Amino acid sequence: MRLAHSILATLSLTVGVAGLVVAAPALDSAGKCRDNGKFVDAKLCKTTVTAEHCRDVTTKKFAKCGTPGTEPVPTSK
Repeated sequence: MRLAHSILATLSLTVGVAGLVVAAPALDSAGKCRDNGKFVDAKLCKTTVTAEHCRDVTTKKFAKCGTPGTEPVPTSK
């Protein structure tokens, strides 16, 4: 009986901790940051920069992506 209680306690703690893990908000098809259908601050969305080309923010010259002070070059669709 003691074994059953310890297993039950362990399972309940595991499920409780797993419930605390929450996914980050994602971008919708329009590029807006949403969490369960509600708009949220864009800083909360995890975005990965997959730009082919980047440029320096101040000089607007091409630079290596991922270095400080760079931004992805806007693409026309």
